[in-house]
Amino acid sequence: MKDNVTVINHPLVQHKLSIMRDKNTPCGEFRRLIKELSMLLAYEVTRDLPTHQTEIETPITKGKFPMIEGKNIVIVSILRAGNAILDGMLELIPTARVGHIGLYRDPKTLEPVEYYFKVPQNIQGADFIVVDPMLATGNSAVAALDKLSSLNPRSMKLVTIVSSPEGIERVKSEFPNVHIFTASIDQHLNDHGYIVPGLGDAGDRIFGTK
Repeated sequence: MKDNVTVINHPLVQHKLSIMRDKNTPCGEFRRLIKELSMLLAYEVTRDLPTHQTEIETPITKGKFPMIEGKNIVIVSILRAGNAILDGMLELIPTARVGHIGLYRDPKTLEPVEYYFKVPQNIQGADFIVVDPMLATGNSAVAALDKLSSLNPRSMKLVTIVSSPEGIERVKSEFPNVHIFTASIDQHLNDHGYIVPGLGDAGDRIFGTK
């Protein structure tokens, strides 16, 4: 970890990411891999979540044991590609509440345009986990974090599959306290704002729209 950025370089994570990078990987396989990879990332992302002692009766005796307050976790998906990470994380944290923010990138300005926003009620003081497979320019992530910060969360984390150095710097300049988790920091952005070497347009590859 460096400056609130964690690169999760576990061999299983890197293996699955390499298959996802392959342009010949079909969308069904891509979708399966991103869900599996998201579950692996979730272990690291939730490592420091607070627990409370709950009384449980085992087959042998009663005792107090640690449990996570699931309702205090809000996973926010940046539509549309973020839903692929959301699905994997909900496998491990089924009690988490879910929010969605719809943003698309204007192809000329590369600036985010919001078209949808819905989150659960009464989430002040919750831990927000914002998910989006690609952190490219960072503009969409910053727009989402800015919107969510007004809800007074206890903490915010950003989870991506592939990040660019430019995107990380953009997020850190605006939100230095947001912890970024990613499977890879790639080389740079190209002239069209795509990550190099990257894995292409994650949304298109997840949903087979191109």
